[in-house]
Amino acid sequence: MNDNFVNRRVLITGGLGFIGSNLACRLVELGAKVLLVDSLIPEYGGNLFNIAGIEDKVQVNISDVRDEHSMRYLVQKQDYLFNLAGQTSHMDSMQDPYTDLEINCRAQLSILETCRKYNPDIKIVFASTRQIYGKPDYLPVDEKHLLRPVDVNGINKMAGEWYHILYNNVYGLRACALRLTNTYGPRMRIKDARQTFLGVWIRLLVEKSPFEVWGGEQLRDFTFVDDAVDALLLAASYEKANGQIFNLGGEQVFTLKEVADLMLEVAGAGEYSIHKFPFDRKRIDIGDYYADARLIESTLGWQVKVPLPEGLSRTLAFYRQNLTHYL
Repeated sequence: MNDNFVNRRVLITGGLGFIGSNLACRLVELGAKVLLVDSLIPEYGGNLFNIAGIEDKVQVNISDVRDEHSMRYLVQKQDYLFNLAGQTSHMDSMQDPYTDLEINCRAQLSILETCRKYNPDIKIVFASTRQIYGKPDYLPVDEKHLLRPVDVNGINKMAGEWYHILYNNVYGLRACALRLTNTYGPRMRIKDARQTFLGVWIRLLVEKSPFEVWGGEQLRDFTFVDDAVDALLLAASYEKANGQIFNLGGEQVFTLKEVADLMLEVAGAGEYSIHKFPFDRKRIDIGDYYADARLIESTLGWQVKVPLPEGLSRTLAFYRQNLTHYL
């Protein structure tokens, strides 16, 4: 896999965001020519500090994936496209559904049309989400589970995902999708819960402030960002991934209370309190969720390498050193 990216041209949408920047760091190590596209809209995850240390080894284009003219220019001559740009906040999608529709659905169709017309040989990996399953009928959730999103974000991400599979199947535009679940690690957004509740918990822990756990008994699994990057690179590398959809998951399943206790243990200090779910969030909560990731394990050889205690430790260490850049 590692040789696949030497001197290859790689475009990452959302490249200054959490997962995109971690992927960029790895691709630079692998010898790729990396182009990062990001809108740097304040409500989303883009942060120029995310590429500190590799800024002179990547190209950055401040552009919006909704801009068809810039995307037409940017996709040309690229070997790979990691399509990570998206609006991630479930609450924002309910309050401003049209913006979510534009970014997570219409822009995705536009990117695929642009690739079909101007670079049909490109390989595309799309970052989808476990949110599209909705409230699970059974656990662990495999890829055959019914799709029943509980919020606007989930519906638009589902459409974006299936446009990629359609264009693979109908036009031969090589594309696949990864359904991510609770990805965490260095460079994630921590100033609010727009990316993940873990970000807020970590920020408050580093600031020596108590944090809130809503409910506490919900079951979740977690993917450290390095493991997610492994999966993205494997999906790009193998032709047998084309047209496929893969779940990512974690090594173990935890209640949210167990995660909170583990964070305090790893941090060596801190406190939290348990509260009822706020009404507006309860309406779109999916309850217990953890993934069956055996398909990507058996097809592409992906495996979880970083257990939650180690991942939390590395994440806390990163923000203790770099907190001011993320507030």
